[in-house]
Amino acid sequence: MKALVYTGTNASEIRDVEVPEAGAGQCIVDVTFCGICGSDMHAWHGHDERRIPPLVLGHEAVGIARSGLHAGARVAINPLISCGKCRACASGDRHLCASRELIGMRYPGAFAEQVMIPESNLTRLDDHLSFQDAALAEPLAVAVRTVGLAESGGATRDSRSVILGGGAIGLLCAKVMKAGGYAPPRIAETNSLRRAMLEGLGLGDCYDPRDGGPDEGSVDLVIDAVGMGATRAAASAMVRPGGVIVHVGLQDNEPGLDTRRITLQEIAFLGAYCYRDDDFAEALALLTRGKVSGEGWAEIRPLDDGADAFIDIDQGRAPPKIILSNG
Repeated sequence: MKALVYTGTNASEIRDVEVPEAGAGQCIVDVTFCGICGSDMHAWHGHDERRIPPLVLGHEAVGIARSGLHAGARVAINPLISCGKCRACASGDRHLCASRELIGMRYPGAFAEQVMIPESNLTRLDDHLSFQDAALAEPLAVAVRTVGLAESGGATRDSRSVILGGGAIGLLCAKVMKAGGYAPPRIAETNSLRRAMLEGLGLGDCYDPRDGGPDEGSVDLVIDAVGMGATRAAASAMVRPGGVIVHVGLQDNEPGLDTRRITLQEIAFLGAYCYRDDDFAEALALLTRGKVSGEGWAEIRPLDDGADAFIDIDQGRAPPKIILSNG
Protein backbone atom coordinates (compact mmCIF):
# COMPACT_ATOMS: atom_id res chain seq x y z
CA MET A 1 0.00 0.00 0.00
CA LYS A 2 1.00 3.64 -0.42
CA ALA A 3 2.41 5.55 2.57
CA LEU A 4 4.32 8.72 3.35
CA VAL A 5 7.50 7.52 5.03
CA TYR A 6 9.78 9.59 7.26
CA THR A 7 13.20 8.58 5.92
CA GLY A 8 15.60 10.77 7.89
CA THR A 9 16.13 14.30 9.20
CA ASN A 10 13.98 16.73 7.19
CA ALA A 11 13.13 14.04 4.64
CA SER A 12 10.09 11.99 3.69
CA GLU A 13 8.81 10.29 0.56
CA ILE A 14 5.96 8.21 -0.80
CA ARG A 15 6.76 4.49 -0.69
CA ASP A 16 5.02 1.18 -1.12
CA VAL A 17 4.88 -0.52 2.29
CA GLU A 18 3.42 -3.75 3.65
CA VAL A 19 -0.33 -3.89 4.25
CA PRO A 20 -1.02 -4.26 8.00
CA GLU A 21 -2.59 -7.47 9.30
CA ALA A 22 -4.96 -7.27 12.25
CA GLY A 23 -4.59 -9.59 15.21
CA ALA A 24 -7.04 -10.35 18.00
CA GLY A 25 -8.87 -7.24 19.18
CA GLN A 26 -7.39 -5.15 16.39
CA CYS A 27 -8.93 -3.49 13.36
CA ILE A 28 -7.69 -2.26 10.01
CA VAL A 29 -8.95 1.21 9.10
CA ASP A 30 -8.98 2.62 5.58
CA VAL A 31 -7.57 6.07 6.33
CA THR A 32 -9.42 8.94 4.67
CA PHE A 33 -7.75 11.92 6.37
CA CYS A 34 -4.82 12.39 8.75
CA GLY A 35 -3.54 15.70 10.09
CA ILE A 36 0.11 16.69 10.45
CA CYS A 37 0.87 17.27 14.14
CA GLY A 38 3.62 19.37 15.68
CA SER A 39 5.05 16.14 17.07
CA ASP A 40 5.29 14.78 13.52
CA MET A 41 7.32 17.88 12.64
CA HIS A 42 9.48 17.35 15.73
CA ALA A 43 10.26 13.82 14.54
CA TRP A 44 10.83 15.00 10.95
CA HIS A 45 13.43 17.42 12.28
CA GLY A 46 15.23 14.48 13.90
CA HIS A 47 14.46 15.62 17.46
CA ASP A 48 12.57 12.55 18.69
CA GLU A 49 14.75 9.54 19.44
CA ARG A 50 11.62 7.38 19.84
CA ARG A 51 10.70 7.78 16.18
CA ILE A 52 13.37 5.94 14.22
CA PRO A 53 13.30 6.18 10.40
CA PRO A 54 12.15 4.70 8.15
CA LEU A 55 8.76 5.15 9.81
CA VAL A 56 5.20 6.01 8.81
CA LEU A 57 4.21 8.95 11.02
CA GLY A 58 0.71 10.33 11.57
CA HIS A 59 -1.86 9.83 14.33
CA GLU A 60 -4.63 12.45 13.84
CA ALA A 61 -6.69 10.10 11.71
CA VAL A 62 -10.20 9.16 10.63
CA GLY A 63 -11.42 6.57 8.19
CA ILE A 64 -13.62 3.54 7.56
CA ALA A 65 -13.26 0.39 9.68
CA ARG A 66 -12.82 -2.78 7.66
CA SER A 67 -13.78 -5.39 10.28
CA GLY A 68 -15.16 -6.09 13.72
CA LEU A 69 -17.83 -4.24 15.66
CA HIS A 70 -17.47 -1.11 13.52
CA ALA A 71 -17.05 -2.80 10.12
CA GLY A 72 -18.03 -0.39 7.36
CA ALA A 73 -18.53 2.51 9.75
CA ARG A 74 -16.95 5.95 9.61
CA VAL A 75 -14.68 6.19 12.65
CA ALA A 76 -12.31 8.48 14.52
CA ILE A 77 -9.08 6.95 15.80
CA ASN A 78 -7.83 7.53 19.32
CA PRO A 79 -4.12 6.85 18.68
CA LEU A 80 -3.11 6.21 22.30
CA ILE A 81 -2.41 2.57 23.10
CA SER A 82 -2.13 1.63 26.78
CA CYS A 83 -1.84 -1.52 28.89
CA GLY A 84 -5.37 -1.25 30.33
CA LYS A 85 -4.25 -2.80 33.62
CA CYS A 86 -2.14 -0.31 35.57
CA ARG A 87 -3.30 2.22 38.15
CA ALA A 88 -3.33 5.05 35.61
CA CYS A 89 -5.44 3.08 33.14
CA ALA A 90 -7.83 1.96 35.88
CA SER A 91 -8.40 5.57 36.94
CA GLY A 92 -9.13 6.74 33.39
CA ASP A 93 -5.71 8.28 32.83
CA ARG A 94 -4.63 6.04 29.95
CA HIS A 95 -2.48 8.87 28.64
CA LEU A 96 -0.29 8.53 31.75
CA CYS A 97 0.20 4.76 31.42
CA ALA A 98 3.89 3.94 31.90
CA SER A 99 3.81 1.61 28.90
CA ARG A 100 1.71 3.86 26.63
CA GLU A 101 2.35 3.81 22.91
CA LEU A 102 1.13 5.87 20.00
CA ILE A 103 0.66 4.98 16.38
CA GLY A 104 3.30 6.78 14.37
CA MET A 105 5.91 6.17 17.06
CA ARG A 106 6.97 2.53 17.34
CA TYR A 107 3.83 1.35 15.57
CA PRO A 108 3.24 2.42 11.95
CA GLY A 109 1.15 5.57 11.73
CA ALA A 110 -1.70 6.80 9.57
CA PHE A 111 0.03 8.70 6.76
CA ALA A 112 -0.92 5.67 4.72
CA GLU A 113 -3.85 4.06 2.96
CA GLN A 114 -4.47 1.79 5.96
CA VAL A 115 -3.53 1.65 9.62
CA MET A 116 -3.96 -0.99 12.33
CA ILE A 117 -5.41 0.04 15.70
CA PRO A 118 -7.07 -1.69 18.68
CA GLU A 119 -10.80 -1.88 18.02
CA SER A 120 -11.46 -0.26 21.41
CA ASN A 121 -9.72 2.90 20.14
CA LEU A 122 -12.39 3.56 17.52
CA THR A 123 -15.41 5.85 17.87
CA ARG A 124 -18.18 5.98 15.31
CA LEU A 125 -18.75 9.37 13.76
CA ASP A 126 -22.10 11.12 13.68
CA ASP A 127 -23.58 11.03 10.17
CA HIS A 128 -23.57 14.83 10.04
CA LEU A 129 -19.88 15.23 10.92
CA SER A 130 -17.56 15.46 7.92
CA PHE A 131 -14.36 13.45 7.77
CA GLN A 132 -12.41 16.69 7.31
CA ASP A 133 -13.61 18.19 10.59
CA ALA A 134 -13.50 14.85 12.41
CA ALA A 135 -9.76 14.70 11.62
CA LEU A 136 -9.39 17.56 14.14
CA ALA A 137 -10.67 15.42 17.02
CA GLU A 138 -7.24 14.37 18.28
CA PRO A 139 -5.63 17.83 18.54
CA LEU A 140 -8.94 19.25 19.77
CA ALA A 141 -8.91 16.67 22.58
CA VAL A 142 -5.51 18.06 23.61
CA ALA A 143 -7.04 21.54 23.76
CA VAL A 144 -10.03 20.29 25.77
CA ARG A 145 -7.62 18.70 28.25
CA THR A 146 -5.53 21.88 28.44
CA VAL A 147 -8.46 24.17 29.18
CA GLY A 148 -9.83 21.66 31.69
CA LEU A 149 -6.52 21.64 33.54
CA ALA A 150 -6.53 25.45 33.55
CA GLU A 151 -9.90 25.34 35.29
CA SER A 152 -8.59 22.85 37.84
CA GLY A 153 -5.75 25.28 38.57
CA GLY A 154 -8.14 28.12 39.30
CA ALA A 155 -8.82 29.78 35.93
CA THR A 156 -12.36 31.09 35.41
CA ARG A 157 -14.36 32.24 32.40
CA ASP A 158 -13.54 35.90 33.09
CA SER A 159 -9.81 35.26 33.51
CA ARG A 160 -7.40 37.50 31.62
CA SER A 161 -5.67 34.92 29.48
CA VAL A 162 -2.81 34.70 27.00
CA ILE A 163 -2.06 31.83 24.63
CA LEU A 164 1.56 31.62 23.54
CA GLY A 165 1.62 30.18 20.01
CA GLY A 166 -1.01 30.41 17.29
CA GLY A 167 -0.45 26.97 15.79
CA ALA A 168 -3.12 24.28 15.81
CA ILE A 169 -3.07 23.62 19.57
CA GLY A 170 -3.05 27.29 20.54
CA LEU A 171 -5.82 28.04 18.05
CA LEU A 172 -7.91 25.10 19.26
CA CYS A 173 -7.46 26.17 22.89
CA ALA A 174 -8.90 29.54 21.87
CA LYS A 175 -11.82 27.78 20.14
CA VAL A 176 -12.51 25.63 23.21
CA MET A 177 -12.46 28.76 25.37
CA LYS A 178 -14.85 30.54 23.01
CA ALA A 179 -17.21 27.55 23.01
CA GLY A 180 -17.06 27.51 26.82
CA GLY A 181 -17.91 31.18 27.24
CA TYR A 182 -14.45 32.39 28.27
CA ALA A 183 -13.32 35.97 27.79
CA PRO A 184 -11.31 36.20 24.53
CA PRO A 185 -7.61 35.49 25.07
CA ARG A 186 -4.69 37.40 23.65
CA ILE A 187 -2.67 35.19 21.29
CA ALA A 188 1.08 35.61 20.80
CA GLU A 189 2.30 34.54 17.36
CA THR A 190 5.46 35.51 15.50
CA ASN A 191 4.29 34.37 12.03
CA SER A 192 2.52 37.28 10.31
CA LEU A 193 0.47 35.00 8.05
CA ARG A 194 -0.87 33.12 11.06
CA ARG A 195 -1.61 36.35 12.94
CA ALA A 196 -3.72 37.59 10.04
CA MET A 197 -5.57 34.28 9.86
CA LEU A 198 -6.20 34.21 13.61
CA GLU A 199 -7.53 37.75 13.60
CA GLY A 200 -9.85 36.83 10.75
CA LEU A 201 -11.27 33.98 12.85
CA GLY A 202 -12.22 36.39 15.64
CA LEU A 203 -10.68 34.32 18.42
CA GLY A 204 -8.97 37.18 20.27
CA ASP A 205 -6.39 39.92 19.95
CA CYS A 206 -3.20 38.72 18.27
CA TYR A 207 0.22 40.26 18.82
CA ASP A 208 3.83 39.71 17.84
CA PRO A 209 5.70 38.93 21.08
CA ARG A 210 8.89 40.34 19.57
CA ASP A 211 7.24 43.78 19.79
CA GLY A 212 6.40 43.41 23.48
CA GLY A 213 3.53 41.86 25.37
CA PRO A 214 1.47 41.95 28.54
CA ASP A 215 2.86 43.72 31.59
CA GLU A 216 4.63 41.66 34.22
CA GLY A 217 2.23 40.01 36.64
CA SER A 218 -0.89 41.07 34.69
CA VAL A 219 -2.29 37.78 33.33
CA ASP A 220 -4.48 35.28 35.17
CA LEU A 221 -3.91 32.33 32.82
CA VAL A 222 -1.08 31.59 30.40
CA ILE A 223 -1.27 28.62 28.04
CA ASP A 224 2.16 27.88 26.59
CA ALA A 225 1.40 26.06 23.34
CA VAL A 226 5.00 26.41 22.12
CA GLY A 227 7.06 25.01 24.98
CA MET A 228 10.49 26.57 24.54
CA GLY A 229 12.78 28.43 26.91
CA ALA A 230 11.72 31.86 25.69
CA THR A 231 7.99 31.15 26.07
CA ARG A 232 8.46 29.65 29.53
CA ALA A 233 10.33 32.82 30.53
CA ALA A 234 7.55 34.98 29.07
CA ALA A 235 4.87 32.96 30.85
CA SER A 236 6.75 33.17 34.15
CA ALA A 237 6.95 36.95 33.87
CA MET A 238 3.44 37.82 32.71
CA VAL A 239 1.39 35.57 35.01
CA ARG A 240 0.01 37.24 38.12
CA PRO A 241 0.64 36.08 41.69
CA GLY A 242 -1.73 33.15 42.28
CA GLY A 243 -2.24 32.72 38.55
CA VAL A 244 -2.00 29.64 36.34
CA ILE A 245 0.41 28.46 33.65
CA VAL A 246 -0.53 25.40 31.58
CA HIS A 247 2.41 24.05 29.60
CA VAL A 248 1.31 22.00 26.57
CA GLY A 249 4.07 22.69 24.02
CA LEU A 250 7.17 20.50 23.78
CA GLN A 251 9.54 22.33 21.47
CA ASP A 252 12.63 22.14 23.69
CA ASN A 253 13.83 21.61 27.26
CA GLU A 254 15.91 24.78 27.60
CA PRO A 255 15.93 26.92 30.77
CA GLY A 256 13.38 29.71 31.08
CA LEU A 257 10.92 28.79 33.81
CA ASP A 258 11.28 31.10 36.82
CA THR A 259 10.78 28.55 39.57
CA ARG A 260 11.64 31.08 42.29
CA ARG A 261 8.82 33.42 41.23
CA ILE A 262 6.45 30.49 40.80
CA THR A 263 7.20 29.41 44.36
CA LEU A 264 7.15 32.83 46.03
CA GLN A 265 4.00 33.96 44.20
CA GLU A 266 2.14 30.63 44.50
CA ILE A 267 1.69 30.31 40.76
CA ALA A 268 0.18 27.03 39.60
CA PHE A 269 2.25 25.34 36.87
CA LEU A 270 0.53 22.42 35.16
CA GLY A 271 1.76 20.15 32.40
CA ALA A 272 -0.77 18.98 29.82
CA TYR A 273 -0.08 15.83 27.82
CA CYS A 274 -2.57 14.31 25.40
CA TYR A 275 -6.02 13.66 26.91
CA ARG A 276 -8.35 11.29 28.70
CA ASP A 277 -10.96 9.30 26.81
CA ASP A 278 -13.67 11.71 28.02
CA ASP A 279 -11.67 14.63 26.57
CA PHE A 280 -11.61 12.83 23.20
CA ALA A 281 -15.37 12.28 23.45
CA GLU A 282 -15.92 15.96 24.27
CA ALA A 283 -13.81 16.97 21.28
CA LEU A 284 -15.99 14.88 18.97
CA ALA A 285 -19.09 16.38 20.59
CA LEU A 286 -17.85 19.93 19.95
CA LEU A 287 -17.16 19.07 16.32
CA THR A 288 -20.53 17.34 15.89
CA ARG A 289 -22.38 20.35 17.34
CA GLY A 290 -20.50 22.68 15.02
CA LYS A 291 -18.83 24.56 17.86
CA VAL A 292 -15.44 23.87 16.27
CA SER A 293 -14.53 23.32 12.64
CA GLY A 294 -11.53 23.64 10.36
CA GLU A 295 -13.09 26.37 8.23
CA GLY A 296 -10.66 29.16 7.52
CA TRP A 297 -7.55 27.61 9.03
CA ALA A 298 -7.18 23.92 8.10
CA GLU A 299 -6.04 22.96 4.60
CA ILE A 300 -6.59 19.63 2.84
CA ARG A 301 -3.79 18.26 0.65
CA PRO A 302 -3.40 14.85 -1.02
CA LEU A 303 -1.16 12.29 0.65
CA ASP A 304 1.00 12.33 -2.49
CA ASP A 305 1.92 15.94 -1.65
CA GLY A 306 2.78 15.11 1.96
CA ALA A 307 6.55 15.57 1.60
CA ASP A 308 6.04 19.11 0.29
CA ALA A 309 3.54 19.80 3.08
CA PHE A 310 6.20 19.08 5.71
CA ILE A 311 8.57 21.47 3.94
CA ASP A 312 5.93 24.21 3.73
CA ILE A 313 5.18 23.90 7.45
CA ASP A 314 8.89 24.04 8.24
CA GLN A 315 9.30 27.18 6.11
CA GLY A 316 6.33 28.97 7.70
CA ARG A 317 4.30 28.93 4.48
CA ALA A 318 1.43 26.80 5.76
CA PRO A 319 -1.78 27.42 7.73
CA PRO A 320 -1.98 26.17 11.33
CA LYS A 321 -3.15 22.75 10.18
CA ILE A 322 -2.56 20.64 7.07
CA ILE A 323 -4.61 17.47 6.75
CA LEU A 324 -3.50 14.82 4.26
CA SER A 325 -6.19 13.04 2.26
CA ASN A 326 -6.38 9.64 0.60
CA GLY A 327 -9.44 10.75 -1.34
